[in-house]
Amino acid sequence: MNATILLLACALLPAQDRLPTMPGYERYRAMRTKIAGSVARGSLRVEWIEGGAAFTYDKGGQTLRYDIGARKAGPYAPPKAEAGGRTTARDPNAARPRPARGRQFTSAFSPDGALKAFTKDRNLWISEADGQNAVAITADGSAEKRTKYGAGTWVYGEELDQNEAMGFSGDGKRLWYYFFDESKVPDYFLPLNVTKVQNSLDVEAYPKAGAPNPEVDLYVYDVAGKKSTKIAVRPGAFEEGVGHYVYGIRWSLDNRELWFHRTNRKQDVMEWCGADPETGAVRVILREEWPKSWTENSPRRVFLDADPNIEKAPAFKGKAIWFSERSGFKNLYLLDLASGSLRPITQQPFEVASIVRVDLPGGRLWYMGRDGENPNKLQLHRVGLDGKGDARLTDPRFNHAVSLSPDGKHFIDVAEAIDSPPVTRLLDASGKVLETLAESDTTKFKELGLRPVERITFTAADGKTTCYGTLHTPSQLKEGEKVPLIVQVYAGPESGTDQERYQTPNPLTEMGYCVASFDGRGTSGRGKAHKDALYGKLGIVEIDDQAAGVRHLIQTKPFIDGKRVGIEGTSYGGYASVMALLRYPDLFAAACASSSVTDWRNYDTIYTERYMNTPQANPEGYEAGSAMKYAANAKGRMMLFYGTADDNVHPSNTYQLVRALQAARKGYDLQVGPDAGHSGIGQERMLEFFNDWLKR
Repeated sequence: MNATILLLACALLPAQDRLPTMPGYERYRAMRTKIAGSVARGSLRVEWIEGGAAFTYDKGGQTLRYDIGARKAGPYAPPKAEAGGRTTARDPNAARPRPARGRQFTSAFSPDGALKAFTKDRNLWISEADGQNAVAITADGSAEKRTKYGAGTWVYGEELDQNEAMGFSGDGKRLWYYFFDESKVPDYFLPLNVTKVQNSLDVEAYPKAGAPNPEVDLYVYDVAGKKSTKIAVRPGAFEEGVGHYVYGIRWSLDNRELWFHRTNRKQDVMEWCGADPETGAVRVILREEWPKSWTENSPRRVFLDADPNIEKAPAFKGKAIWFSERSGFKNLYLLDLASGSLRPITQQPFEVASIVRVDLPGGRLWYMGRDGENPNKLQLHRVGLDGKGDARLTDPRFNHAVSLSPDGKHFIDVAEAIDSPPVTRLLDASGKVLETLAESDTTKFKELGLRPVERITFTAADGKTTCYGTLHTPSQLKEGEKVPLIVQVYAGPESGTDQERYQTPNPLTEMGYCVASFDGRGTSGRGKAHKDALYGKLGIVEIDDQAAGVRHLIQTKPFIDGKRVGIEGTSYGGYASVMALLRYPDLFAAACASSSVTDWRNYDTIYTERYMNTPQANPEGYEAGSAMKYAANAKGRMMLFYGTADDNVHPSNTYQLVRALQAARKGYDLQVGPDAGHSGIGQERMLEFFNDWLKR
């Protein structure tokens, strides 16, 4: 359940015809485009030239060159490209059509483009690039036995970002490939083309929480020797220990090892391994575990052997920088790839968000850390690769996006906050501001009378955890007026705001709504304990915090009408909307829920069990997280939407909730997207619904 994709999964379906007749619509329609262009943002994108002595940027319709020594900008004419310049060899795999969501590529080309590996009839084949002289590498893949080679499985693509099922080594001498046995995995049957005269049926081996998973193995094929070697991906039986999931597969930089991740089913142990392609023997490079809940499946890393300056810093050969949550916060470690030894680079009580630059000859790096006034205000730090001399270089009142000069002596900083539009400045290596290059122009914003978006701070339902949210307010709010509130929600584990950037008001405010969002417990960027708070309790903790956020606004903002609160979201946001209305019927008056999970027993193993364990191990948690358990509580109105072709969150989720609401004799509205996949109701139809039930 990929949060980024799901948050953007709104299918803009056409509205019904009543919205243009509703109060406030004309202003909403007129203002929504004006709001978007109401601030000329002072954020510049620069390009460093001359080794860091100067940089270029576009401003006022022209390209300027800024000379750091002279502290002066002037017109810039880029040099003409020299004839016969160096060209970069194109990756022959780049032209492959992207697979559908949750799927894998069905072919792979060797680096020189001479050979193609592909899956056909559930077996792996290899041929010349044009398909000539094809030879089968495997022969026992079978639809009857439900086994396949060189092909993946939906849940791996959806939850583990595994979109390759085979891949050549960098020297083209070997090819890794998957084997999956789906014989124990229950099928899910999904009708497709339901708007056609004759429909069709999609059959997917979809492992739902607690059900058997596909059994996975890896093989390596020696191209010259025409021989396959099985990799010993697990030390024991499939259901035991690590090796239940095997993913993140890539060749080492020197092509001597096949690297991969493996976890146990509970996903509280992850081992990053290297396999000998000749013998199949496997060594554990690094092990991460977090028995309290789950460990990160795919930690980021930077391989220092790939750094262009590695020859100038031989002490860092064979090493990588590894992101790990083992301290309770995401920090950086220097990893020896041969021995697996780790040495901390950062030891912060906050999260490291990203690496900006590694300077191997200088023995230092720059990174972005979450230690601003709130965790979403990222700050630039510099630290030695030996872990010494960590220094913050930016102002914690703002979120920062930086561009570091090649020599590390200066950086460009775009500083902003939710209510403070971006400013671009030049700073020196110590963080001293040398010059302001661009500021935002808010003239139109002020002329329109818009209200700044507000950062809010509230206490979570546990009574102690500080959480953050945003509030958008109508521009024409009159003194003493009470207006309805719409909460926009996702709320799933490891979601939340990434960075605090400047926002203009949500256009819905011009229809007379306040609009809010809340990052409660379980969201990312605040350490492992903050995420672990909802382990085993999906549908409880994060929903309690949405309610806590609403109550905070009702208590502190007199203009919010606590009797007219709506909530809307898609996918996990749909689930959160349903659960908020059903678990807090006296607080939420209306919910618009799209493509909603309604019971975690309906969703896939990898995502669900990472946060809930299995239904067999956590029956109370699954029961408490089922929307159907609370159907009889409904007081407000609910709009449900689903796509008939949703192969991710199946339509049965909505059907189960509809049946429970009918049994409880509770009203609801239902919208269907015929042949639509994982998507959301159109915003205008949603507005009709909220206008009906929150503006009565």
